[in-house]
Amino acid sequence: MLRLPEFVTQEYFTEVVKNLIDRKKSDMFKLARLERFHEGTSVQIMHIGPYDQEQPNIEKMHAFARANGYDITGKHHELYFGDPHRTAPEKLRTILRTPIANK
Repeated sequence: MLRLPEFVTQEYFTEVVKNLIDRKKSDMFKLARLERFHEGTSVQIMHIGPYDQEQPNIEKMHAFARANGYDITGKHHELYFGDPHRTAPEKLRTILRTPIANK
């Protein structure tokens, strides 16, 4: 769930994925998909470290949102950067994002 510029069309995305598959000799990129997703206003934080230690950062996001006049309107979701099979747990990077709305 990475934000892409508006100019990225399905055709362009398909071409980039095909080039990655050809260049990297990996079918892993076939899992990528382009979707339009409107979540609205959100609060997010970059968590660095093991997945099982995310809770304090989730609590920080919620506290920040409430302190600034927002309600939490949905469940948080996570965007993973790095391969947990090849990256040391203390170096894993995860964006934590929670949808919010004005009270």
